[in-house]
Order: sequence, then structure tokens, then C-alpha cells
Amino acid sequence: MPTAAELYLTDVRTLFQRYRILGERAMQQISDDAFFHIVEADGNSIAIIVKHLAGNMRSRWTDFLTSDGEKPDRNRDTEFELDPDTTREELMAVWHTSWTIVFDTLDTLSPDHLTQTVIIRGERHTVIEAINRQLTHYAYHVGQIITLARQAQGADWESLSIPRGQSDTFIESMQSKHGA
Repeated sequence: MPTAAELYLTDVRTLFQRYRILGERAMQQISDDAFFHIVEADGNSIAIIVKHLAGNMRSRWTDFLTSDGEKPDRNRDTEFELDPDTTREELMAVWHTSWTIVFDTLDTLSPDHLTQTVIIRGERHTVIEAINRQLTHYAYHVGQIITLARQAQGADWESLSIPRGQSDTFIESMQSKHGA
């Protein structure tokens, strides 16, 4: 029987994976123009959110247990700026590399690590608190990506969950699948 700590580590890995996939499925539906489009002057494009998340992931998860999660070489403010020559492919490559860092680090954690202390911006957190901080941060930004992508696609949007008006059909299929 797995311990609560083991279940937690399995669950957070699954949740991070779910948010990564949701973000990617949303981004797959949009054009390059939509990927780089900024809705309002002080807003972010999907491209900027991807760049910010990648920078955050690299900083927080590299040497997770042994160094401050805010790395000295990270310049957070530049994550919200894009060079006009930046391509979608370059940003997606950084996105994938950064998610690899997250999952590789999670794979090294054991239940014994969960009550250890890590530092983020000079502030002490238990490993559980640090993981939860990142999980909620990524969910927040993936939600932004989905919203921007959905707005860009309009009527051509393909739902990432149960489409409106299809809840009963979904429940019935789940019940028949699981013999309920």
C-alpha cells in the first residue's frame, strides 16, 4: 500500500503532466499569428507566457534541493519581452526542455524529501510548499494560454474537456466503461 507521501508525488507529477498537455493541446490549435498576438498593450501573448513559464521552470527546478529557486542568471523581466526574430519553434523547444527539467527533478524526489526545506527568493519553503507553489503557478498560466487560444480560435475551438451540452453523454460513457 503506497504511503500518503508516495501518492502525493505520483499525483503532482500527473497534474504537472496534465497542465503541460492542456497547454500544448491549446497551442496546437492556433496559428503563429495568434501565438504571438498581444490583446492589449500591457498584456501577454501566448509566446510571452511560454517564455516566462520556461524561465521559471528552469530556475525553480534546476538544483531544486540545493540552490535558491531564483537563480542568479535568471532575468525575469526579460521573460516578458520578445526579440522580433524569435520563432514559435524556438519557444516551444525551450518549453519542452524546461518541462523535462521539471519531470526529471520530480523523478528524483522521494517521500523523505517532502519535509525538507528549499529556498525560493531567499524564502524558506518545505518541498511540498515549493511544489504546490509551482503547480498553482503553472495552472494559472496554462489557464491564460487556453483562454487566449480559445479566443483566437473562436468557433473553430476544439474543447479540451467535455464540450458544452455533452455532460450526460460523457457520464454515460464513463459509467458503461467502468461497469457502473
